[in-house]
Amino acid sequence: MEGRYSAAGASRGVMIVADVVAGILVLWIILYVLKANPSNDVAHWIHNAADWLSAWGHDLFTPSEGWLRTLLNYGIPALVYLLIGHTLAARLR
Repeated sequence: MEGRYSAAGASRGVMIVADVVAGILVLWIILYVLKANPSNDVAHWIHNAADWLSAWGHDLFTPSEGWLRTLLNYGIPALVYLLIGHTLAARLR
């Protein structure tokens, strides 16, 4: 029984991490689209975190529209984190 509960806890932890990472990326997309003040400390922190988390996906697409570029280059990594995190969590369960 102990191993089963450990796996459930690990699974839940993996899902939470994936959700938080994707949430930061989605939050940056929302802040960008709503034209948040880049000088604001919170917006700046979220942008830096989103940049770091999605560094592997930067310039994956380069449309001229800024909102579309942001949606694609941060949204796709968010989806990948969710897909990998939830798939891994399901396997742990």
